[in-house]
Amino acid sequence: MSNRFTRVFTAAPDHIDVMGHVNNAVWVQWIQDMATAHWDAAARAEDRDAFFWLVIRHEIDYRGNISLGQSVTGETWIPDGARGAKSSRRVDFMDAAGKVIVSANTTWAMLDRETGRLARVRAEVMAPFVQP
Repeated sequence: MSNRFTRVFTAAPDHIDVMGHVNNAVWVQWIQDMATAHWDAAARAEDRDAFFWLVIRHEIDYRGNISLGQSVTGETWIPDGARGAKSSRRVDFMDAAGKVIVSANTTWAMLDRETGRLARVRAEVMAPFVQP
């Protein structure tokens, strides 16, 4: 089981679309924000300095939404180990009642900051994200 990271998001006026709820593009941004914040909070300093991640795939299920001023709690985790330079990440957003309203499975590629090339994800890079 992986370590989990949570963060709260509140719908601001610029997040709202013509339907009166959070725009799908905002959910994608929040998914990116969750992944980045988790990396920044858990990764070793030397890994943050040496590598960065780019998303290469999003699969998102929208089961609900929130309106202006409402909040969701985002929770993210890495369910499996890395495969080569890639790693999968799960993100769920729960409403005030605890119901998952948006769920995502994303795939990320790790790149070397110096060369800009794909870098194999070593066990020590993943270790802070996985419980022993």
